[in-house]
Amino acid sequence: MNKITIVTICFNDVEGLIKSCASIDMQITKPYQHIIINGSTTKYVEDWYNNTIQPSYRKIINERDRGISDAFNKGIQLVEDGVVHLLNSGDVYAFDQVLTLVQAAFQDHSNIQWLSGKITLKRAGIWVDIGKPFDAKQLYKGMRSVSHPTWFVKKEVYNRIGLFNEQYKIAMDYDLMCRIKDEPYLFLDQVIIKFDDTGVSSVQYLNSLKQNIEVYESHFGYSIICRIWQFRQKIFYYFLQTVIGKFVFKLKSRIY
Repeated sequence: MNKITIVTICFNDVEGLIKSCASIDMQITKPYQHIIINGSTTKYVEDWYNNTIQPSYRKIINERDRGISDAFNKGIQLVEDGVVHLLNSGDVYAFDQVLTLVQAAFQDHSNIQWLSGKITLKRAGIWVDIGKPFDAKQLYKGMRSVSHPTWFVKKEVYNRIGLFNEQYKIAMDYDLMCRIKDEPYLFLDQVIIKFDDTGVSSVQYLNSLKQNIEVYESHFGYSIICRIWQFRQKIFYYFLQTVIGKFVFKLKSRIY
């Protein structure tokens, strides 16, 4: 029941997909399935897949979608049971025993329904490791370093709480986190994913903050504390774009 299926969505990013596939194939514990949802407008991804020897656990679905949430949902709906990991095109596993670690975690903690870990990503132009345990009381802070690329979620959870909401173009993962908050959870205190920082939520950060407020208040009602926190994040974002901000962040990173 703890077999892992990986879903990778891809849109005109053959180079990123190749990186992700190589990362999966190097895992000591292989996935039960790797499903590629290819919504590309060009033939490069499909041609690469068809002209490259692929492992038996990999398959591709080539069809246009209505956006990221729809692509995620297509992949999840193809999974019958077990654990689902959404590894986006360009993201890679941090080392070759990530799936081994995750599978053991679900076996050792049979009650958990999902887990997350730490992630390596860019902030203020430098690579940093972030990640904190999920805390439902801190939901007003947005994702709060509970990075969606590190989530491994049992398929039965999606059956209970539903799939990604296509209404949200950026904060669909935050909306899901608001719905998954009561599911038994485990935190892995180590880096398991290296993140490709060219995604929508990275390049449209300010829009994502605005949408986070919309998501939170749709679940929990009007929240002044949520609005204050998101305003704080916006100020922090602008500060990090300055020379002084980048220097302070680099200094802080070296200290810690």
